[in-house]
Amino acid sequence: MKAPISRNRQSIIGAIFILLTATLAVAPQLIRGTSCGHDFDFHLVSWLDALDSWRHGVFYPHWTPSPNYGAGEPRFIFYPPLTWMLGAVLGAILPWSAVPITLTFLLLAATGFATRALARYALSDSAATLAGCITIFSGYTLYTAYERSAFAELSGGFWIPLALLLVLHERPSAQPQFLWRRTFDGSAGPLALVVAGSWLSNAPLGVMTCYLLAGFALAVALLTRSWAPFIRAVVASALGIGLTAVYLVPAAVEQRWVDIRQATDDPGLLIQNSWLFAHHADPQLKLHDVELFKVSIIAVLMIGLAIAAVLIAWLRGTLPGKRRFWLPLALIPLAVLFLQFPASFPVWNALPKLHFLQFPWRWLVVLEAPLGILLAAAIWPASRPRKAAIVATCTIAFIAATILAGRFYFESCYPEDAIPSMLASFSNGDGFEGTDEYEPPGADDSIVPLRLPGACLVTDPTAILGAGDPDSTPEWSPDQHTCQAVFPLIKPAADHLRVQAATSHPGYLILRLRSYPAWQVRVNGQPLSLIRRDDGLMAVPVPSGPVDVTIDWTTPTDVLIGRVISFLALILLACLSFIERRAAQPRLS
Repeated sequence: MKAPISRNRQSIIGAIFILLTATLAVAPQLIRGTSCGHDFDFHLVSWLDALDSWRHGVFYPHWTPSPNYGAGEPRFIFYPPLTWMLGAVLGAILPWSAVPITLTFLLLAATGFATRALARYALSDSAATLAGCITIFSGYTLYTAYERSAFAELSGGFWIPLALLLVLHERPSAQPQFLWRRTFDGSAGPLALVVAGSWLSNAPLGVMTCYLLAGFALAVALLTRSWAPFIRAVVASALGIGLTAVYLVPAAVEQRWVDIRQATDDPGLLIQNSWLFAHHADPQLKLHDVELFKVSIIAVLMIGLAIAAVLIAWLRGTLPGKRRFWLPLALIPLAVLFLQFPASFPVWNALPKLHFLQFPWRWLVVLEAPLGILLAAAIWPASRPRKAAIVATCTIAFIAATILAGRFYFESCYPEDAIPSMLASFSNGDGFEGTDEYEPPGADDSIVPLRLPGACLVTDPTAILGAGDPDSTPEWSPDQHTCQAVFPLIKPAADHLRVQAATSHPGYLILRLRSYPAWQVRVNGQPLSLIRRDDGLMAVPVPSGPVDVTIDWTTPTDVLIGRVISFLALILLACLSFIERRAAQPRLS
């Protein structure tokens, strides 16, 4: 009876250490406030709009009203939902100033717990806890949390180790002669959920998860001389992608309705411009090279430490677990290293969707858990005095890493990016800057004016409404006399808008709303086609007299197809889980 109590106590102590480590990692933000990294504004706007949509009764919104200074964009169609939904949930129960810090803490703690679960497959509980703590302080984790504020990608620290664990899973009672029993031993269903979770968190993460699973599972299959891990990974990946069809199908089909290629065609977003320590003469890439140098140093340190950990553990005879466990883990840093150099460019071109990662160094997210586990295996098995020295050294290293992150990665907020300013802009309806890749094809986000009225009556549908410095955002004001009359844009529901006006002459109503094919516009009950504008705003032809313009969000066929596929995948998942449970039950003789 004592052994289970001792093990439970160790688990509780390990969990406390993980939570304390995650708290230490966010200490600079607890002291100085939120780090406004590269993607911070994007995520905060998403949380605010998602929560507002829920309050209007739309659980899964597609349109994001605040970007483009209130003209909106279809962000929620293309950006995976888990993190913007989680941020909105936190915003409903916490002050907004606490939401990004809390979300960072939760994702870092989840990273530690998931790595600890994977490490316990081969290490003692204490060593596994150490592995989880090391992972939280791996350079790329803190860089992603502070410098980039890339909450969606930060979730990869959680999904990746769980995926590897479920590939390695093997039920002891499974008869080796039955391939299907070894394949579907209770882990295929959870693995499908993990694959789905990675895709619904971050699309580049989903791509990396699937390719990592294929390579990792193949290595395990070759080492165990069984195709069970590989078949399990393939089936789970297919089923997991099917579960995400409710998001993936519309995101894939409706790419033709936006300028999505801006996400990959910008010089700073090309794979070939982001090799390790690359330097460019192009002035447009100067800031890109600064960030690339930072992340290149992180990559060298992480990969070097991982390789050194393997060598030390090999010399000490402390390699974690059997060869089927440690060898595939040890191959990950070598694969990540290869992908950082031009020699790997044919691979980037050959594998579908791999170029959507934009940066080769994004692969560092898959190195976080292996680094923690290999490093823990290299240093932990020791005598009691040496264990105390290791704990003290790691504590000092973690504190030093926190200080360095606060010094070099922390991004102080500009006044306009600070949460109070963002909340004020949201509340007064000024809105925020738009996202280039979500604009209508051929349109230009930079010429959408600030403070437009809901509807502006003009005689020329291409009329320029805002004015100002060519190098700054244009702004509309009544004294410019660009609108012959203005009318409010009524929003009785999140997916239904309306303008009621009395016009003195025929003309065009330019709406403070970005054009998108899912919007159906009717004037006095009659559907019509819109006039194209360079800023992407809707220009609606109207007659003189009473005018009733309704704008309704419709459900495209691709959305329905995605829902059907996800529903069918959910049924298959339920069937697979039932089969796996039945297979796990002992047979009566």
